[in-house]
Amino acid sequence: MCEYCGCQAVDAIGELTREHDRVVNLMGEVRAAHRAGDVPRMAEVAREIAAVLGPHTEVEERGLFPALAGDFPEHVEALESEHRVVEAALGAAADGTPADPAWPGHLLEVLEMLREHILKEQDGVFPAALAGLSTEDWERVDAVRRAFIPVRG
Repeated sequence: MCEYCGCQAVDAIGELTREHDRVVNLMGEVRAAHRAGDVPRMAEVAREIAAVLGPHTEVEERGLFPALAGDFPEHVEALESEHRVVEAALGAAADGTPADPAWPGHLLEVLEMLREHILKEQDGVFPAALAGLSTEDWERVDAVRRAFIPVRG
């Protein structure tokens, strides 16, 4: 992942990046389960990904993206649209293993899109945020994190 601009030194970006890293690792577990033909395991890991991305997405959409939307409205809109696609694919496994035989393949396709989405955020959004957000903007991002993600201890 991106480490060239220094944006990960900002706590909010560092946390979002660590969450991305966790999701990327889980995506590898989904692919391994798919290769093994273990659709229930794919669904289980999809729920783990959703558990990471639920609060993560709130931080992005309620904290980070509003501060960037004025300068990059189309980009922010596209990212939010991709969030909805990911949520739908993961949400299909919320209550267990989806019965739809096309779901495993669809999930893999969506996870490939998610991988590209993560790169767009880390290589574009996060450096733009580092350059353009004010102290007040970062305080709002941190407030959203506190509201949606339990403090680790």
